[in-house]
Amino acid sequence: MSYTVSDETRRGLLASGAAVSVAVIAGCIGGSGNGDGERFHFTQEQSREEKFDPIVSNDAYSFQVVQLVFDGLYEYGEGLELQPKLAKGEPTVERDGTRYIFELEERATFHNGDNVTAADVAYSFTAPVEEETENAAEYDMIESAEAIDDRQVQVDLGDQPYGPFELATMGVTVVPKSVREEDKDAFNKNPVGSGPFRFADLSENEYVDLERNDDYWDDLDPNLSAVRFVAHDDNAGRVSDIRAGNTDAISGIPNDDWSVLENEGGVKLHSTESPTFMYVAFNCNEGPTTSPEVRQAIAHSFSISDFIESSAGNVSSPMYSPIPPVVNDVWAFPEDEYKNMLPTYDPDQAKSLLDEHAPSDFTPTIITPEGIRARLAERIATRLDEIGYGADVQILDFGTLVEKYTTGKASDYQMYLLGWTGGPDPDYYLYPLFHESQAGVNQGHYYSGSDGFHESIAEARNSADQEKRYDLYEPVVREIVDQLPVLPAFTQDNTMASRDYVSDLEAHPEVTRNPTLVAEYTNVSIG
Repeated sequence: MSYTVSDETRRGLLASGAAVSVAVIAGCIGGSGNGDGERFHFTQEQSREEKFDPIVSNDAYSFQVVQLVFDGLYEYGEGLELQPKLAKGEPTVERDGTRYIFELEERATFHNGDNVTAADVAYSFTAPVEEETENAAEYDMIESAEAIDDRQVQVDLGDQPYGPFELATMGVTVVPKSVREEDKDAFNKNPVGSGPFRFADLSENEYVDLERNDDYWDDLDPNLSAVRFVAHDDNAGRVSDIRAGNTDAISGIPNDDWSVLENEGGVKLHSTESPTFMYVAFNCNEGPTTSPEVRQAIAHSFSISDFIESSAGNVSSPMYSPIPPVVNDVWAFPEDEYKNMLPTYDPDQAKSLLDEHAPSDFTPTIITPEGIRARLAERIATRLDEIGYGADVQILDFGTLVEKYTTGKASDYQMYLLGWTGGPDPDYYLYPLFHESQAGVNQGHYYSGSDGFHESIAEARNSADQEKRYDLYEPVVREIVDQLPVLPAFTQDNTMASRDYVSDLEAHPEVTRNPTLVAEYTNVSIG
């Protein structure tokens, strides 16, 4: 699986916020106390693409709506491990991990009353690729998917397994084939799913209204009768709204506002680590940063932990490898060992290494998007200046940044700062960001690696044996930490704030699952 560069995709490059600012729309919100007939008002962190068809929807904020309207074949529980939803138990695996047979829940129905069938599931697996949507890369390892009968679907992966399939791909969101095929444009704006909420109303670039599905096939019965989603890009505006009680809950709490809301009466905070990887990348293709000693020197020149504590300590955590801690909870790579391998703040050692291995006039160009990464770039430049070198920080819009960082030219940059978000599998980070096939697509550092480096990444992706995959990945991760083609920086938290009359709201590691309003482990209510 490969991922093309896109801004704020469900799994992709993290660079800048959405461009459209949408004012909060006045409406009936919760809090009067009965929790029955009240609309739960949720203010999103950024604007949506307004695509609510899972086959084409690819931005996190549209998918926050989608996940309440549709069910997946499998879905995340409280963490990043898939559990059966429309599927009845675990799949039968055949042909050395290249064939999966799924049995479906007999009770499952769509909002229009039609049964969820194996044909619908097969269609949901193959349509993104056949229609060449932005989600095609998530399913292009599938050779075929077909219904055996109404309740069984067979998925074949071709000649070799795909390692992340069981951890991520089989969590496909299922759509009704006949309804979608009748009018895809209409389906995108008025979708029919099998989830706990129905699509009720859409005012584009303003709000989305959902209503409880009182005929939901699952045993779960949502406490909330209605939900309104409103996008609000302005950080200060969202914080003001939750403080004033103009909304029931918001997502995306700025670091500087955390303590303000923490001490605000009537407000509760919710936070959890996310599968994000924020990093400083070095040009390993051209220029002085092709030297590992120069890369180590720059890493010695500043303290990432001090930066996080002063600039992002409320909403982020340090990272010590390209595998986010919440993903490492699933895989158990030796994170403490990686931490001890990384260069610590030592300006004398930084200067000594640069004096020996870099040109005397070394002033690296650092390209970065605005926001916290720009502040980190400026911190690096300040610390380099303190030891007699300095840096040229260029804060670029996303389009210009993409054009520059994928060239691999020293004349364009020696360092860049970006971020990536993925799922519970190391492949989501190691393949797009380090495998040679993704050079110039998802990466600009062009790291050649040691013998076997790229082969191990590819072999792990094409294995169904999770223990073997661990053994292949661990030396790759260790080499990245040791050689520093990129310097792990921090992982961002998924944060929300709610009024104190909102009960059982929990932050989920996967941003598209926020807010989880009804699940085996929670059922949000107001009153």
